[in-house]
Amino acid sequence: MKSHLVTGGAGFIGVNLVRALLSRGNRVTVLDDFSRGRPENIAVFADTPAFSFKRVDCSEAANILDALDGEEYSEIWHLAANSDIPAGVADPAIDLRRTFLTTFAALKAAQSLGATAFHFASSSAIYGDHQDRVIHEDIGPLQPISNYGAMKLASEAQIRAAVEAWLPRASIFRFPNVIGVPATHGVIYDFCYKLLANPLQLDVLGDGSQQKAYLHVDDLVSAMLHISSLGERYAVYNVGPDDAGIRVSAIAECVKNEFAPEASISFGTGSRGWVGDVPRFEYSIERLRATGWKASLSSIQAVQRSVSEIGLQILKS
Repeated sequence: MKSHLVTGGAGFIGVNLVRALLSRGNRVTVLDDFSRGRPENIAVFADTPAFSFKRVDCSEAANILDALDGEEYSEIWHLAANSDIPAGVADPAIDLRRTFLTTFAALKAAQSLGATAFHFASSSAIYGDHQDRVIHEDIGPLQPISNYGAMKLASEAQIRAAVEAWLPRASIFRFPNVIGVPATHGVIYDFCYKLLANPLQLDVLGDGSQQKAYLHVDDLVSAMLHISSLGERYAVYNVGPDDAGIRVSAIAECVKNEFAPEASISFGTGSRGWVGDVPRFEYSIERLRATGWKASLSSIQAVQRSVSEIGLQILKS
């Protein structure tokens, strides 16, 4: 039985990863401060003997080590971060503390815990806006346009330095837009709530031309586990579906048709939905495809499935 530590494990992606790790017969400890994660997300694991939870602010290594009380972990999955990009634009200290300092602290703790592998949830936001260029892992220059992307990029650099100095192995997963449940934010989540508030009109930030790849969280977790099993010393992979993505206007239509067919859609102006938004990008997943992994759902299929899942989640809440 391997011992896995998941920071941010009560969040949207974290809870899905924890479920998958437990199903494989692993022991899993989750650390989360509930700044983005939710207690109800991990309540389902409460009676699972191989699961444990500690409420911890992961921006300080001492907090992590005190909570774990000398236990050793073979693999660290670092997911703790601020996922609210506009909040980080308004207050850069949020991303500094919750995105970069949590990585710094988790690495320091990982060294003390004797971890042999460190897996990091990075983001397409590290690349910046390359407009119509297909984004592959070696593209440059890397010029993130949000504080979130900047702190994710700084985190990657810190991990690479750790691999050179002491860390046996690291995996970097560069996420696209990830959708599914339990959702806490995102375009589908926002559209559903807007239509609940006003079933006659759906207001869209930007002109709807934004086009990106969308990956269902089940496929994301599958890719993370696959990459971690490759055993590479320093693995860096774009993770996404094998397509050019879907426009926000099409997502709006999908949500509208599901929940409020009579609603009209009102678009804003400009291609950016908010400061720090990259309106269009196309991911190359050739490196990941070459390892034998492929997403089970395309962007449009992932959106269609997630619209139903998120809508049901909201109606039950």
